[in-house]
Amino acid sequence: MSREARLHSPFDAFIDVVDRGLHTVFGHHHASRPTPEGDGHTTVTLEDHERRLAGALMRVNHVGEVCAQALYAGQALSTPNPQLRVHLERAGDEETDHLAWTEQRMAELGARPSWLNPFWYAGAFAMGVVAGRLGDRAGLGFVIETERQVEQHLASHLERLPAQDGASRAIVEQMRQDEARHADDAEDRGGLRPPAPVRWLMRAAAKVMTTTAHHV
Repeated sequence: MSREARLHSPFDAFIDVVDRGLHTVFGHHHASRPTPEGDGHTTVTLEDHERRLAGALMRVNHVGEVCAQALYAGQALSTPNPQLRVHLERAGDEETDHLAWTEQRMAELGARPSWLNPFWYAGAFAMGVVAGRLGDRAGLGFVIETERQVEQHLASHLERLPAQDGASRAIVEQMRQDEARHADDAEDRGGLRPPAPVRWLMRAAAKVMTTTAHHV
């Protein structure tokens, strides 16, 4: 049975949200697309400090994808527009590829997920619920701003990752392209970017998250 068919009562919606959240934070994810591979995916041996840096950066990217899942789930739950709900759920499903890729690459690098993932998910989900209640154009604008910030964040990681770590770089580059496309899709649907104070607040929250997740 499809997710759309199940969401016929508030209780069913609540159960679906809890199930999706638990799977996002604690589950093992499978990508629908092959993992992007760069030069030297299996042959290059990184120095210890390079491996630690790459692992920390991929942990940060994994946290970003946990938050993306939560944002889309929160908005999908709270929006009254069924067509927008379907769009948000499909976008969230595509972000599952990013979760699987970063999860796999962390394991290869000997890194672990953030211990604070339940906290990150809860906070992002609450923000998504609020965004979904603001109306279609404002909610889509929230998606635009989120994805543009993530796109910039991923671009900065491409500058920081070890040059010879083709595996991590290929994953981050594909993620960057996907996030840019999600932002473009939201703009095409009429989304309006939030006012400057809201954008600054979002950047500040993202800075706290990325700085903390690098280590914890």
